[in-house]
Amino acid sequence: MQPTSFLQTALAGACLLACSTVPAWAQTSEVVVTGSVRAQRALDAPFAISSIDASALRDAGPMVNLSEAMAQVPGLVVSNRNNYAQDLQISSRGFGARAAFGVRGLRLYADGIPATMPDGQGQVAHFDLASAQRVEVLRGPFSVLYGNSSGGVIALFTAPAKEAFVEVGVDAGSFGLRQGRVSVAAPLGGGFDLRASYSDLDVDGFRPQSAAHRTLGNLRLGWAGAADTVTVLVSDHNQRAQDPLGLAAAQYAAAPRQTTPQALPFDPATPKALQYDTRKTIRQSQAGANWRHQFDGGGVLRESQLTAYGGSRGVSQWQAIPPLTQVNPANPNARKQGGGVVDFDRQYGGVEGKLALQLGATDLVAGFNVESQQDERRGYENFTGTTLALTALGITGKLRRDETNRATTTEGFAQARTPLAPGWDLTGGLRGGQVKMSTHDRYIDGVNGDDSGELSFSYLNPALGLRWAPAPGLALHASAARGFESPTLGELAYRAGTAGGFNTSLLGQTSRQIELGGKWRSTTVELDAALFNADTENEISVLSNSGGRSVFQNAGRTRRYGAELSGLWRPATGLRLRAAASWLHATYRDAFLTCTATPCTAANVPVAAGNRIAGAPSASGWAEAAWRPGVVPGEWAVEWRAVASTMANDINSATAAGYALAHLRWSGRLPLGASDSVELLARIDNLFDRHYVGSVIVNDGNGRYYEPGAPRSALLSARWQHRW
Repeated sequence: MQPTSFLQTALAGACLLACSTVPAWAQTSEVVVTGSVRAQRALDAPFAISSIDASALRDAGPMVNLSEAMAQVPGLVVSNRNNYAQDLQISSRGFGARAAFGVRGLRLYADGIPATMPDGQGQVAHFDLASAQRVEVLRGPFSVLYGNSSGGVIALFTAPAKEAFVEVGVDAGSFGLRQGRVSVAAPLGGGFDLRASYSDLDVDGFRPQSAAHRTLGNLRLGWAGAADTVTVLVSDHNQRAQDPLGLAAAQYAAAPRQTTPQALPFDPATPKALQYDTRKTIRQSQAGANWRHQFDGGGVLRESQLTAYGGSRGVSQWQAIPPLTQVNPANPNARKQGGGVVDFDRQYGGVEGKLALQLGATDLVAGFNVESQQDERRGYENFTGTTLALTALGITGKLRRDETNRATTTEGFAQARTPLAPGWDLTGGLRGGQVKMSTHDRYIDGVNGDDSGELSFSYLNPALGLRWAPAPGLALHASAARGFESPTLGELAYRAGTAGGFNTSLLGQTSRQIELGGKWRSTTVELDAALFNADTENEISVLSNSGGRSVFQNAGRTRRYGAELSGLWRPATGLRLRAAASWLHATYRDAFLTCTATPCTAANVPVAAGNRIAGAPSASGWAEAAWRPGVVPGEWAVEWRAVASTMANDINSATAAGYALAHLRWSGRLPLGASDSVELLARIDNLFDRHYVGSVIVNDGNGRYYEPGAPRSALLSARWQHRW
């Protein structure tokens, strides 16, 4: 049920055997495991799924952010905020669009280890794209089989070590981008194999106060015996980044690549300027292991798997919260504010077990899953002195918040696939469980009372898909499902108005999704198309977002429907044309009230039924023309990307205009003798130096919605590899 890279060796062998008996068009079809009972060709899956391979990831950029390559996936929006202090903005068919920070509404996996926590919030900064074999993206109804908060699934798979090599890579680009990478892979004998990598990134950024430094290390150790396979994965991620914040409409119109003054370092000579030196540090380490056993004898029981993982994550963030918001003698409720510095240490872990069975012609997978997280969360004032005589800003001051947050998910699941008739297959699944969330408050000070609380949510997510293959290379499918998304711990942290405490009135949102799709494969053409509709109830939406307090509410019903199309055409030897396009209509079906003023004691601004959901662009497109001339080495390519306008707030009074960008690249591989080679990449992004809004901060209470996109930029990359 969950994606797992630990099947890689077996899948590769299975594909080699199968490909010898299928037509030429099928030999190039990608094998996927996400959403599947077992490994299968994407053509055979009764749902919309895309796979981005290692070569596409390498050609897309320095392999730092998922946003580099994910524009190739229809229905998926991955916006580069050009701000390493904030995670990428990711949404699938509009699910996850409300996130102002972190990733919500989607399930994220790196080598089978969840990057989405039990409460539904995730992050992708630790994804090692340089070592990835591929990234799979599942959209639509079957994503609900991954449990809570699964409006879509993104799964990264690391390549196993099949041959011995050492690789050194360097990247140099505009705005001070400098990155070094080293990796080694080797079969060790006795069934063991090892792959390890380390990268170090520095970037200055094109806006003041946007520099970042990141280190990322990953290790994969595998062992394969006659009937057993064991894989151990270890990773470590450290990052410090400045935060340039968003821009208000007037700021963007005046100078679209400026930094808002509040983000800059504090200057004691001008203490009234209120400059906070906004920034963030992240540290994350995790380890996981998977054991897979294959049963002999041809009985019902075919395979068992057991996966366990654990890790820690720490975040410290200095925000631009005014001192008067935190300490205001005229407003006793200011004492309920959590401060301008966020600091937490998280411990998380989980275990999953599953069995694969063969019941006649039916493939069945069943299992269980338990996940937990515990956050020791603190908040501090971001100043010293008094509101009338500040001595410093952007520092860690007095304690204002001290609590323990917990979330635990317990689930069971089953999924089966059975043939109905020649060319017809039926796939169905069910995942049910409960997520429990609680807060234990230790900071009780006068009017700031005990904000402890707990909630639990139960869900049962069914999915059903039918596939029909009327002709070789052609498949049609229909699927339907019911999904569930709980609020995250962060969304439960505050109640509406001036009241403190856990937001126990917030409900989980439910969805009903349907999808119709088709896939066609030939020797020169590949096409994927899908039509979809998703209706939700109790949609979780922002009530107010200001002063460091993000309050959420249930906004009633919403509807998302649209179409997706992607294709590949090889019209001639050495020429490849690819394109992807999406159209999305995402609106509120019920009217509700929200806040726009600061402070907001009660919702008083109407959001009309029919308003567009903020953060979800109505359309997007990507295209590429790549040519290998044959006379000279390498490949030349022109890329084009377009995104339609995006609403920045739910009342639809602020909009980020649409944009279209062109990119140019050359990539090639040069052999250096029998054992060495160099891979080169040269890119120019935003070729015509367009001004555009790369992402929006949804429903920002200060009206600083707009995060500018990067200007014209150049990148040169080189990867030297030695094999033995």
